[in-house]
Amino acid sequence: MCSIMGFCGEDLSYAAFCAGFDKTVSRGPDCSRVMRLEKGFLGFHRLAIMGLSEAGMQPFVRGKRAVVCNGELYGFRSLKRALEQQGYTFVSGSDCELLLPLYEQYGVQMFSKLDAEFAMILYDGETGEFVAARDPIGIRPLYYGHTAGGGLLFASEAKNLVGLCAHILPFPPGHYYKDGEFVCYCDIARPDAVCHDDLDAVCAGIRSRLIAAVEKRLDADAPVGFLLSGGLDSSLVCAIAARLSDRPIRTFAIGMQEDAIDLKYARQAAEYLHAEHTEVIITPEDVLQALPEVAALLGTYDITTIRASVGMYLVCKYIHTHTDLRVILTGEVSDELFGYKYTDFAPSPEAFQAEAEKRVRELHMYDVLRADRCISVNSLEARVPFGDLDFVRYVMAIDPAKKMNVYGKGKYLLRRAFADGDWLPPELLMREKAAFSDAVGHSMVDDLKAFAAAQYTEEEFEQRRRAYDFARPFTRESLLYRELFERFYPGQAQMVAGFWMPNPDWEGCRVDDPSARVLSNYGDSGK
Repeated sequence: MCSIMGFCGEDLSYAAFCAGFDKTVSRGPDCSRVMRLEKGFLGFHRLAIMGLSEAGMQPFVRGKRAVVCNGELYGFRSLKRALEQQGYTFVSGSDCELLLPLYEQYGVQMFSKLDAEFAMILYDGETGEFVAARDPIGIRPLYYGHTAGGGLLFASEAKNLVGLCAHILPFPPGHYYKDGEFVCYCDIARPDAVCHDDLDAVCAGIRSRLIAAVEKRLDADAPVGFLLSGGLDSSLVCAIAARLSDRPIRTFAIGMQEDAIDLKYARQAAEYLHAEHTEVIITPEDVLQALPEVAALLGTYDITTIRASVGMYLVCKYIHTHTDLRVILTGEVSDELFGYKYTDFAPSPEAFQAEAEKRVRELHMYDVLRADRCISVNSLEARVPFGDLDFVRYVMAIDPAKKMNVYGKGKYLLRRAFADGDWLPPELLMREKAAFSDAVGHSMVDDLKAFAAAQYTEEEFEQRRRAYDFARPFTRESLLYRELFERFYPGQAQMVAGFWMPNPDWEGCRVDDPSARVLSNYGDSGK
């Protein structure tokens, strides 16, 4: 990961800009630079992944234009050759050096042409204006706000803007900002047409696209590793990577010392794939000690996100401390595309599709946010194969009647797509995975709930939760997280749409806890 920040205006000092920007130096610890503009600043903290030499340091400058970008442009080498044939010259091996030549050629139309996960801020000295943009899913973070004097700030994380902006909001994914307005260049959640191919064709399409998505994300000039929970999604990413790699992949799993459900399955997958596997064991004390740090780095009060982030943060902390890895591949986004346990209760294909579209549009506030923050705060870069643009477009277009669980097995299409070819042992491929936070250990969630319950009497809980009109806490645990959030991000609750919960309009989903464990169809999941 890297960190970027840009200011357009005249009411923010260089010192104040740098103070805000340095809150995310862990995203890019290799080198830092702040560029003064005619009216504003551009800042860049670098984590070197592509083009490791000093020549790859940003901002990149061409004439009167400058750009900073936190991102990966996939397939950039062929694009670079095409630009060189047109007379462009490049000084680094960085993929992001292509952005200014592309902007010269296409202007804001360039964003719809990128196969990338990115957030970028461009200063156009020809017009004196800022242009900013974010990838269609929001894999890379970007926030914005205004200073008291009307200046405009963009930054990788909300924490950069705390104290500088009265209101902080996430930059909408799939949009660019220009001429004072946000313009949608890609709504990836809404398919152009429905794909009515038969099951064999659909599964072949899923398989080929996911393989291509993983292969793209193995391209790095820095060492690559994998989070392996033992569930379907991360196991498939690792299986594909193992087949594409000429050496054993390095995998990491985490679990509580008492009842880590998925450690044994992660170990089984790693052995099958001949991976170099590491297990990280944590205690209840580790979990509670990490909780304030996790709340601070996430910028959310959402129950699911915080629960699932504790283990992810601690395993990434281990990777940062004990290895030379810089890039981590993960299994996020699959659930939103193929369904959670609660989407088994969808009353119709149309309802399933509408829910999927909603969740994909909100990913940047939940699972994608978790993956970014837990990984980047430990000076690592997250890559998300299931978030590949071509893959997401294809899966979102599949007839939702085929994606619903009418097969007696969740994520059936994804499992069927890899049923042939010995990608994984059948017992792993067909296993129903536990919820991420539960998989680290059922006791972890129980410990968090018990800790929260001990913080408030019933009277204190009722009184203190009513201080919040937006996303009002409804359990002691949710109140604990909200109060931690307000400590670090006071008054910024609307950065998040609310609590991630199963759709309460569906029969069987009116629950008071977001864990799939409370659903009637959880069954043998996670055993």
